[in-house]
Parts: sequence; C-alpha cells; structure tokens
Amino acid sequence: MKLNKNFKNLGEDYLFAEVAKRVAAYKAEFPNSDVISLGIGDVTQPLSVKVSDACKDAGVEMSTKLGFRGYGPYDGYPFLKNAIVGYYKIRGIDINPDEVFVTDGAKDALGGFLDLFDADNTVMIPDPVYPAYVDANVMSGRKIIYVDGNRENGFLPMPPARGKADIIYICSPNNPTGAAYTAEQLKEWVRFALDNDAIILYDAAYEAFVEKRSGAARSIFEVTGARDCAVEFCSFSKMAGFTGVRCGWTVIPMASPLNRMWLRRQATKYNGTSYVVQRMAERALRSGYEETTKSVAVYKRNAEIITNKLDELGIEYLGGKNAPYVWLYCDIKSWDFFDYLLKKARIAVTPGSGFGRNGEGWIRMTSFNTTERTEEAMKRFDAFWKEYVEVKEKLFRPLSK
Repeated sequence: MKLNKNFKNLGEDYLFAEVAKRVAAYKAEFPNSDVISLGIGDVTQPLSVKVSDACKDAGVEMSTKLGFRGYGPYDGYPFLKNAIVGYYKIRGIDINPDEVFVTDGAKDALGGFLDLFDADNTVMIPDPVYPAYVDANVMSGRKIIYVDGNRENGFLPMPPARGKADIIYICSPNNPTGAAYTAEQLKEWVRFALDNDAIILYDAAYEAFVEKRSGAARSIFEVTGARDCAVEFCSFSKMAGFTGVRCGWTVIPMASPLNRMWLRRQATKYNGTSYVVQRMAERALRSGYEETTKSVAVYKRNAEIITNKLDELGIEYLGGKNAPYVWLYCDIKSWDFFDYLLKKARIAVTPGSGFGRNGEGWIRMTSFNTTERTEEAMKRFDAFWKEYVEVKEKLFRPLSK
C-alpha cells in the first residue's frame, strides 16, 4: 500500500479549518466572549417557506406507493433540469436540458470534475483564489501556474501575454475579493482558452448577487465562443440557503466530449442528488424564487452596512456590490490582523494570505451573518479601527513601509 505522495505538498490545515480552530481556541480561553463571525461564508437566513413546503410535500410523496422513488437519474430529474434551463432563459441564455447535470454542490463538482483530466495538464489559477482549487490540483500532482490579481488590475487579472495553460479557473464574482468580470473582459479569457486549446472551469456560485446595473456577467455563456471552451458550475448554497441541504448544477455543452465523460464519471462515482432535495431546488427556482431572492437581498444589505462603515473610516476595499464578500486592506500580515481583531473586537474574519501570496495584507469579510449581528460587528469594528490606526506602527510592521 502506497499513500498519495502529493498530500505532503498540501498545507497542514485547510484555511477555513484553521480559522475555526483559532476561534475555538479563543472561545475556550474566554468562554463568555461573544464572537461575531464575518469569516467563514456560511448562510444564516432560513430556507423560504415555499422551499420548506416542497421538502414536506416530497417527503409525503415518498411515503406512498405511487410516489416512492429509489435511485434517480445520475444527471438529475428532468423537472429540475428544465427549471435550470428556464433560469438561464430568463437571462437570455439558451442551454439544453442534456447539458445540465445536477450535483450536490459546486465545490464537490469542481473537485470531482478533475477526474476527467490527465495529471499531465498545466493549470492556471488566479491569485488570490478560493483555496480548494489549488488543493484539489496539488492532490493530483498537476503543475499550477498563477496569474496575479492585485490593486493595479482591480484583482481581476487578464490572460498573460505569454504562457500556456490547459485548465483555467475563473471565479466571478470572485471569492475572496468580490470583484466581478464583465462580459467584455471574459471575452479575453475565452479567446485565450480557444487559442491554447484549453478548458475554462467557471465558478458562478455567487452569480445571484450580481447587480444588473453593474455590467458584470452572471454566466460565462454570455460570451460568444464560450460554449467551445467552458464548463460552468453553480450552486443553490448561497442563492437559496442550501449550504446544509447540498445541491448545485454543472453546465457542459453537448458538443464537448466532457459532456459524455462527466455522465460516465457520475454513473460510476455518484448515485444522484436526493429526490427531496431536487424538489426543493426546483421550488427555489420557480414558485419560491421571489422568497429566495429576499434572502439574497438581506446579505446584500449586510454588505452595504459593512462597506458604508469602511467608507466612513476611509479604508481601502473591494467587493460588496456584486458579491457577499468585502476585501479589505489591513496593511499588516493577515494572520496578525486576524488575531488582533479577534482579541480586541471579538470579530472573526478570514486572512487574505490564506487565499494566496497576493492576499497578504488583506482580509475577507462576509455578509452572511444576520443584519443585527452585522450592525453590531461594524460598531465594534469602528472603535477597533480608530485604535488600530494609532497603535499599528508600534505593534506591527506595516507592509506599506
């Protein structure tokens, strides 16, 4: 028996596990402390009543002889696939039900999709980036090259003038920075992928947060040519509160050999998403859609509460408009800021350095807490920041110096 030697190339802990561990250690030392989390991006709004009713209805249906279902289709039930097709059609994007694959979430699908590719592929990943993209490819032993996101390009890196890649990751709106590409910008990535005979793995998990007037794209398939070089991953986790329910989808154009390969892979490794969950997801896109959007509106309001306070304090940041994330410049080592903020204000965030080299000196705040807790967090942050500015150079080594 031989272990996967690539695991030794991973960090000791997954970023969010380390955040949770440090918060737990602080609470153990100060058991009466009231820590507010603006860190790990889990939702707080309950499921809509109509989605919950769909769960009950499907559960009752499963208790009858006529309504009971065992194994479902590997690619999802037609009722949900058609609802997803309709969701795209509202935005003027035509896809075929046979191009839709129901999954148990974008993260699992993005990881599992790598089964379709040889280890001898070069992967291009933006920096900073959601760490699961990197770790999944490190586990497989693939070569990874990075494109730099930074202040100068608004953390929206464009294709390099030189260099080649086989697999390209794009997350837009972005986790962690909240920055979002326009369709015009995505055209450059599509052109780069076509020129390199590469595939774009497009993570659209936060597309429901995009404001129409912003000009940001909600799907890679808004771009001509994307059907020849892209696969899109999406999720009900943030748009409908399914982080604990688990449901998502993947769109793979029929002309791509990856379409049949993914169906074959799912038939081998996956027995399908629960019928009850798929009925809940269908309701979230149909009669329950208006209720579902109200939860997104709460998180968007929370982001506004955060950014209003940052504007008032004159703090440099990105995000908060088209995504539930706010990317804040703290000017010291990210983990040092994390520990100091937790100690002084009892607020947990996510250190930017955990998302890559270019995240050092930044932190990510999420808008996924309740409005009341978000307001309280920013009251604490106001007092904290004013003190922090006074003591920063005495206690830390600012990165700007």
